[in-house]
Amino acid sequence: MNRTMITAQNTLTQLQKQMDIVSHNMANIDTTGYKRREANFTDLLFQQFNNQTIPQLEVNRLTPNGIRQGVGAKLAQSQIVGSQGSLKNTERSLDMAITAEGQYFKVLEQGENGSAVRYTRDGAFYLTPLSANENMLVTSNGYPILDENNNPITFGSDVKDFALQDQGRLLATMNDGSTSAINLGVVHIKKSQFLEQKGDNLLGLPENIAELNTPVEDVLTELNGPLRNQISMQQSALEQSNVDMSKEMTELINLQRSYQFQSRSVSIADQMMGLINGIR
Repeated sequence: MNRTMITAQNTLTQLQKQMDIVSHNMANIDTTGYKRREANFTDLLFQQFNNQTIPQLEVNRLTPNGIRQGVGAKLAQSQIVGSQGSLKNTERSLDMAITAEGQYFKVLEQGENGSAVRYTRDGAFYLTPLSANENMLVTSNGYPILDENNNPITFGSDVKDFALQDQGRLLATMNDGSTSAINLGVVHIKKSQFLEQKGDNLLGLPENIAELNTPVEDVLTELNGPLRNQISMQQSALEQSNVDMSKEMTELINLQRSYQFQSRSVSIADQMMGLINGIR
């Protein structure tokens, strides 16, 4: 009975984590450029009991030999699903939608421990004044957009219009007719399972990336030089999230049923233990 309760308790804890992931997906259905996460489970330790005394009698058996008694399942990982979201036209020159899977803008986040490069698919950009003669390109949450050299992008205060060119090149036209061009910083994420959500629709590498025995180059690639030919963007449009509400609702219902089933097993095990204790 104790094993029954332990197994159910372990599984209940992991199901709660998966429900949190599904709920987070549903809450971000209207978040620009959001990528849904998907949970993968794996079995915990189990015991193998080889109870066949006469193997010859098990020749036609279809299931594996023996009895396996486990202690539940656990959440192995939650992975980003990088499928392309639908595009929404905005008719705004500073709205940029990435149209290639796995590509992200680079932004700068200032934290307590210094600055760090983060990644986002949210292409709703704005200009914020740095001085009377200089503006900085930022996200909707105020994070600076980086160029291909990881420097914040700045323009003069007399910018008239913006035009997106090939290879992620942003051309600014001034009031006097002069132009200024800058290459937007873009990376290609190859192993999204290594990325962590950092809040404000940003993704980043974990702080212990060096301990994971995985080089950063294997996780992402900076799209610089000839690699910029891979960049695909659309101006005056924003990418919507790739969350499918009907799919998430179905997943949530299945999770609630699984949670109810595991809770019921705890209740039944408790009743059976009560009956055993009541035997005279």
